[in-house]
Amino acid sequence: QVRLVESGGGLVQSGGSLRLSCAASGSIYSVDVMGWYRQVPGKQRELVATGASGGSTNYADSVKGRFTISRDSVKNTVYLQMNSLKPEDTAVYYCNAKGRTYHSPFDSWGQGTQVTVSS
Repeated sequence: QVRLVESGGGLVQSGGSLRLSCAASGSIYSVDVMGWYRQVPGKQRELVATGASGGSTNYADSVKGRFTISRDSVKNTVYLQMNSLKPEDTAVYYCNAKGRTYHSPFDSWGQGTQVTVSS
């Protein structure tokens, strides 16, 4: 079983910055992709950014140029640096990781961390 623990959410004013962290632990053999998604009440969870083990990244259009995803492959940790935050970035942010344990593939989610951007 793979566990993801997120940290770094909070309340920030519009234009401010936050950095989210997510650490994966457990019987991990390899992590192929780590990423961040977000969800607001009444809406579907949406992609924010992903980072693959080969170094490629993918961002939602709404965050391009403002958010940066990075990974520490040794620590199985992913970060999301969020700059120039806007009220519409307010959401619960979830970490996701896909890879393999020593026995099977995994696709795990964190518990979520609240990000609130005030206008």
